[in-house]
Amino acid sequence: MPALPSEGRRLAYGIQLPVQSQSTIYAEPWEAAAGPDDLLAIARAADRAGFAYLASCDHVAIPRRLASAMSTVWYDPVATLAFLAAATERIRLLSHVAVVGLRHPLVTAKQYATLDHLSSGRLILGVGAGHVQEEFEALGVDFERRGSVLDESIDALRAALGPEEFPEYHGKLYDFEGLGQRPRPAQEHVPVWVGGSSPAAVRRAALKGDGWLPQGDPRDRLPAQIARIRRLRQEAGIQGPFAVGAIAEPLYVGEPRWEVGRRTVTGPPEALAESLRAYRAMGVQQIQVRFRCRSRTELTDQMEAFGAEVGPLL
Repeated sequence: MPALPSEGRRLAYGIQLPVQSQSTIYAEPWEAAAGPDDLLAIARAADRAGFAYLASCDHVAIPRRLASAMSTVWYDPVATLAFLAAATERIRLLSHVAVVGLRHPLVTAKQYATLDHLSSGRLILGVGAGHVQEEFEALGVDFERRGSVLDESIDALRAALGPEEFPEYHGKLYDFEGLGQRPRPAQEHVPVWVGGSSPAAVRRAALKGDGWLPQGDPRDRLPAQIARIRRLRQEAGIQGPFAVGAIAEPLYVGEPRWEVGRRTVTGPPEALAESLRAYRAMGVQQIQVRFRCRSRTELTDQMEAFGAEVGPLL
């Protein structure tokens, strides 16, 4: 199993799985007809190519007003990652991000503890506040208070995913003790990475997380965000490893013979590596990469080329 990104000196790289979420912002046309076999092939390619993690998103239901942009294709992250855990050996499994405020912490803990147990300790629990109001309303959760709900959910999940068979937590929203849950996670400490780039999300990541998953921050915004995280942790006296993440621009290894978009970073391995090493210089430990592609085969070819030729240069 690979070390967590915060534990190594090299810049780690992971991937948000295609197919399992198909927002028009990033989905490629071929994904519309793809399915489980494609996910398996991509997960196995990532495992072979040295990727640090596979990531899967979380939405329960998409309202009509957002369906044309977001689509309604959002696989359940626990089911998806468990399915792929059985087909892989070393790669970690990241929820990017689980909207944990939509569910009681004991339900979330049961799902993700089982996933960590079945995968021999490969879970990284990425959490976020969520942004779809109708989703919260349908599930009876206060959308306006989702930030404070997430704060308490993280605390409750820390307890529920700890070593105790009968976890105990007493908060304003959640209160439990004397209720046993097994299996326990295989990891002694399940890492929690907090997603979001708002001031509240960055503060939450710094004070409550083991890592930060930015959402759409361009390169020029990252140094100030990272400096704030470091300052908040120092002021709070928090020590220990912390994984700072970034989402890289779309990539294409080599010179494409089709239009890949003006923001896509293309070229030989050294050129891509030089571009990505700039993230490490900012203080980033892990980057999430995405490849422009016209088919599953082109995607897995790109992933394998990246792992063989770019990864060692990071």
